[in-house]
Amino acid sequence: MVYKGVVLIVLLFASGAIRGTDPWQAKREDMVQSQLIARDITSKDVLNAFRQVPRHRFVPHELIAWAYADQPLPIGEGQTISQPYVVAFMTESLRLHPGSKVLEIGTGSGYQAAILAEMKASVFSIEVIPSLLENARKVLSELGYSDIRLKSGDGFQGWAEHAPFDAILVTCSPSAIPEPLKEQLAEGGRMIIPVGNPHRVQYLVMLEKRNGKIKQRNLLPVRFVPMVDKKGKPY
Repeated sequence: MVYKGVVLIVLLFASGAIRGTDPWQAKREDMVQSQLIARDITSKDVLNAFRQVPRHRFVPHELIAWAYADQPLPIGEGQTISQPYVVAFMTESLRLHPGSKVLEIGTGSGYQAAILAEMKASVFSIEVIPSLLENARKVLSELGYSDIRLKSGDGFQGWAEHAPFDAILVTCSPSAIPEPLKEQLAEGGRMIIPVGNPHRVQYLVMLEKRNGKIKQRNLLPVRFVPMVDKKGKPY
């Protein structure tokens, strides 16, 4: 004799509801293996963060099937969530440690902020588009990332109130590196930022502050949305 209750338990176990398994876990692991490790991302902290953060929660519902694809995706308001490899490359380049104080310019979907928080960084993130900020705040809160400090504002100006920062990560491209961000970088700190006209070649630029002086070098060509002020005017 088969009891309905037993059948239900078997079905729940098979679906992962009882075991608490994540049906997206395999997709995250495939992303880590094929897109990150295969391209020489080696930091265990970065790779583990990508295994933990549910990227599918940060994309529009109609694009959820492509959440772990090797490409950027639109998130509304003319903005994008960056390709996983680019997020990983920028994060690894900062050489973060638990407790590192990080300023992110361009909250966007909130995914990069979640990656930083998963690595136990102290995260301060600024977004100029209010609707994106509120959506990111909602998703981050639902996922339990309650310690990320968010602000609506002009990222060009940074967040002087909480400076200096051990690291600054910029997810939008100005035509030149903002001086306020250089000033808010701590001694020994690192900043990674895309620089250039969005219609021409942009480069990820790494800046390091040593003995009060900034040294910078180009890392790789990229394509990011422009950094804009509150009126939408590009810098």
